[in-house]
Amino acid sequence: MTERPAPSSANAEADRVESEVAVRLAPSPEFLGRVAEVREELVARVNAAARARSSPLVRALVAGSAARATFLADRLDIDLFLLFPPELPKERLREEGLALGRAVLENPETRYAEHPYLRGEFGGFRVDAVPGFAVSDPSRPLSPVDRTPFHQEYLAARESPSIVTQVRLAKQFLRTLGVYGSEAKTEGFSGYLTELLVLRFGSLRGLLDAARSWRLPVRLVEAGKEPPRLPSDVALILADPVDPHRNVASALSRRNLALVVLSAGAYLARPSARWFEPHPPAPLERTEALRRIADRSSHVAVVGIPRPDLVDDTLYPQVRKAERAIAEEVGRSGFELLGSSSVAGPDRVFVLVEVAHGHRSPVRPQDGPPPGLDRVGHFLDKWTAPQAPVLQGPYVRSDGQLAVETRRSERDLESVIRGLLPRLALGKDLTPAEPVAIEVHALAGAPDSPALGEALAELLVKRLPWLASA
Repeated sequence: MTERPAPSSANAEADRVESEVAVRLAPSPEFLGRVAEVREELVARVNAAARARSSPLVRALVAGSAARATFLADRLDIDLFLLFPPELPKERLREEGLALGRAVLENPETRYAEHPYLRGEFGGFRVDAVPGFAVSDPSRPLSPVDRTPFHQEYLAARESPSIVTQVRLAKQFLRTLGVYGSEAKTEGFSGYLTELLVLRFGSLRGLLDAARSWRLPVRLVEAGKEPPRLPSDVALILADPVDPHRNVASALSRRNLALVVLSAGAYLARPSARWFEPHPPAPLERTEALRRIADRSSHVAVVGIPRPDLVDDTLYPQVRKAERAIAEEVGRSGFELLGSSSVAGPDRVFVLVEVAHGHRSPVRPQDGPPPGLDRVGHFLDKWTAPQAPVLQGPYVRSDGQLAVETRRSERDLESVIRGLLPRLALGKDLTPAEPVAIEVHALAGAPDSPALGEALAELLVKRLPWLASA
């Protein structure tokens, strides 16, 4: 149920809370000045390095929150974009971009998203140096970052100091909920999406006042002007103002948007500073997890898969695919599925499945063909053979369908999962060359690790964030 509009007393309290939090989130003038100096020096150094190596660099710029001062001080990374001619071959783009990054960054480290980039340090800040193309039309990008200069120009022309303050509040609010960040692990609100929403609704409170009555999927576009090729599970549709064919909210999950819709009414009714104080969920110790499942009279199986050498943004879509595949097949195999979770640790990927009972019934009802079909004879021959593992039947059910009840050979959850794994699509990089590399244990016998604790918390400590921190 949507909460009633906040009374004036709640509005006054929200004014007070947001004013205090805004002061706390605002970087000092000295810090802003230092960021501006580093931005200018970084671009100058890159341009000098490009001249020294006769690089075809068209433009270097710092974009994103560091360029617009919409960052949260403890999450500040500087994004340096190195833009090259559109006709430059992609291999040369990578070569030149990485070379220029190494020329200016300290402790450079090659990272991989959809193409390689460098992460290093400059002037005491962490910097990502990302190569891209200097396209003239943002609706026709050649790489994932080519729209960035247009995003920068669009927002910089529209964000006043008061909007910048509201953007910081919105980012911190979403961060407290655990839904800030568009990386594949989080599936939340990107910085760009957050800034567009604050611009659209004028403030954090304006956004929340609108969001409190949203119904998923949410469409913030005119009818008939939605970006094409939207997935069926889309949560929010907001066309990119510089490329109307792109949905800015494509990374956002329905779960995370629903969390914001619920939180909007709760905050507006009872504003307080705790809505801006993140408390990341702590990993759940295995002993505590075992106590909880004993109280629930349930059973948890742990599937451990060797982690491939992939960055999280590439790996997590496959991790979630593996979780869905395992959980759905367990539910189809005679177990009462209660929940599942997954996490990618440094060495292993964990998929956890909770069921009501760790053993399924030895009896397996099996449908046969309806009488009158040619294959009835084959069905009867198969299940009346002397060695057929029949507990009862064949017989005709009340709906006129032939059936038989057979004995299951595997009854415990872990054995069933081991039998299922060879035929499940876990993701192209998650299926090891040797199936024995995948370990399946009951929770009590699973090797302990911080990553397992994270997955256990996701599975067994489900509670709305603002209630958990109350």
